[in-house]
Amino acid sequence: MSQPHAITKTLALPDGRVISIETGKLAKFADGAVVVRLGDTMLLATVVSAPSQREGVDFLPLSVDYQEKFGSAGKIPGSFQRREGRLSDYEILVCRLVDRILRPMFPKDYHYEVQVMITLISADKEVQPDALAALAASAALSISDIPFAGPISEVRVARIDGQFQINPKTSDLARADMDLMVGATADSVAMVEGAMKEVSEEEMVAAIAFGHEAIKAQCQLQKDLAEAVGREANSPTREYPQYEENEDLKKHIHANIYQHAYAVARSGNTSKGGRKEGFSEVKKAFLEKLLAEQPELDMKMFGRYYSAAEKKAIRDMMVKERVRLDGRQLTEIRPIWSEINYLPGAHGSAIFTRGETQSLTTATLGTKLDEQIVDQPLTKGYSKFMLHYNFPGFSTGEVKPNRGAGRREIGHGNLALRSLRQVLPPDDENPYTIRIVSDILESNGSSSMATVCAGSLALMDAGVKISAAVAGIAMGLVQDKETGEYAVLSDILGDEDHLGDMDFKVTGTEKGICACQMDIKIQGLSNEILTAALHQAREGRLHILREMAKTIAAPAAELKPHTPRSHKMLIDKEFIGAVIGPGGKVIQQIQKDTNATVIIEEKDEKGHVSIYASNQEDMQGAIDRIRAIAAQPEVGEVYKGKVRSIQPYGAFVEIMPGKDGLLHISEVTHERIQTLEGLLEVGQDIDVKLVEIDKKTGKYRLSRKVLLPKPEAAAASNGEAKA
Repeated sequence: MSQPHAITKTLALPDGRVISIETGKLAKFADGAVVVRLGDTMLLATVVSAPSQREGVDFLPLSVDYQEKFGSAGKIPGSFQRREGRLSDYEILVCRLVDRILRPMFPKDYHYEVQVMITLISADKEVQPDALAALAASAALSISDIPFAGPISEVRVARIDGQFQINPKTSDLARADMDLMVGATADSVAMVEGAMKEVSEEEMVAAIAFGHEAIKAQCQLQKDLAEAVGREANSPTREYPQYEENEDLKKHIHANIYQHAYAVARSGNTSKGGRKEGFSEVKKAFLEKLLAEQPELDMKMFGRYYSAAEKKAIRDMMVKERVRLDGRQLTEIRPIWSEINYLPGAHGSAIFTRGETQSLTTATLGTKLDEQIVDQPLTKGYSKFMLHYNFPGFSTGEVKPNRGAGRREIGHGNLALRSLRQVLPPDDENPYTIRIVSDILESNGSSSMATVCAGSLALMDAGVKISAAVAGIAMGLVQDKETGEYAVLSDILGDEDHLGDMDFKVTGTEKGICACQMDIKIQGLSNEILTAALHQAREGRLHILREMAKTIAAPAAELKPHTPRSHKMLIDKEFIGAVIGPGGKVIQQIQKDTNATVIIEEKDEKGHVSIYASNQEDMQGAIDRIRAIAAQPEVGEVYKGKVRSIQPYGAFVEIMPGKDGLLHISEVTHERIQTLEGLLEVGQDIDVKLVEIDKKTGKYRLSRKVLLPKPEAAAASNGEAKA
């Protein structure tokens, strides 16, 4: 069998590296399959859509899976089974990056199951595969007959040494002060996510624009590939049943519903439940009347038309009246209250409540033993900062099984983690492993931003020396396509997110932006709107920071009494073994005797010792024991020694653990003595002075008599007393 003919298209990046897209060689049973390559990194992307629609499905069942094969980097998984298991958090985050930009590109009435699978089949340590995943998925869709309004792509934009770069090398990325993922079509930006070190709004806009220019070239590359395989822009896609339309019913519903829904939206009811009840009453009353007139009413069609009429009424109200569903002005933030030290057993805790959204968050300070193990094809090591976000069903008044963190929880937690990481002290100044846990107790929009605020408060309550407080705010958008009028909304509700055109989460300090996540549901977001949203977000963020400062304005000066104290010390490399002892016996005994946790690492030809204890007494006990083992005896120093053995010519005295010196019989006392019997005994504690270290043998010579008063001095003292 001859090798199949592959079709390949290439694109050069600004730095000269080449991206290639190949199809026709692998996975030919898939509806679309491509291999994207940059350097030695290769991604296989496949897409398959089911031939029939499941009964009762009225949404797009799209699943995006991204997986990294350990063999791609010449590694064997570290798990017990030694095989790839469930997706890691990192892989899930890449799935979300791709899903969020692909999902809006399918027709609203396409309800056939679609599965996109992206697999890292070859890895290059200098190429980050997440920046190629959406390109690969879009290319596979573009050469298929699945209806798809692409192509799209995503690129990484990093600012390194003051210059923007597209998909930079991994080694250069460590120097970046901005790290953004930008997703777009050739015409408009649709997705932005990333972290940065307190940058300005103008810098953010410039980075997004820079990334969009690179995306335009990648979209053209996909079009060229599609044409090469016979899938031109006007090629027909597969047939599927369209929505059945009834224009008369649509107009009738709109005419009877619009004003009533508008009135409920304009009522300014501040309660989520109250607004829901108001809209439900309108729907119920109209439906009863309509069913009496049309007993054979198509309920699916009614639901679609009713939702469209209600949505338009709410959106029109916000654009025309410049007010919100809950009566707020466009820039107004919901009422905020917060509290710290709510949980006495936690190292740090905070409640942050904004409107009907509430987070209860804890900060826990652990030791190096608590670090998270990271085992991925391209990354192996440890992480000392974790943030976990939990969204139980009761937070929205729902019944939901508790089966661990889902993709949404992992994504929201990662956004908060990236935000707070920017203000943590450097690793060499922070001895702790830090874990933040946010439990959402109430949710009506912006729960991830509440997590950022509560996490910042909890860290300060715990006494972690963060450089500044961080707050987050979610921005929304409602735009009238016909008139071009728009309203940018600060601190959006859940309903405003659902009915709006944008969900733009921005976090930062007083100085600048720390992280962001933007999803656009419309085509053509202008720079004017983007800039307006960012500046409006800044004003809202500063307001939230002022409210947080009323609760706590700076990190607590002292750790909680039950928080483990930490101490770091350096010892010479040669003493590491002595501190650990045979089979770890010495260090285990130190920990048992002092109730402290002792961790030793060899770095830079030194022993780095980290000690954790719950009180100063235990801490000092461990420090003294380690110092005694690792210290070097110094001539002229006085030591409290213990007599280990007695010989005819003197005694051997231990002045430090494992370090004995000879106390010659002539150095015991000023009087001339023939034996040590009656003067010293084994186990006795005595003070001695180190008077000499033999340069050849390294042996220690001790003296006790130099610490005793001379006989003539004592006699003279007695004479003066008698006089």
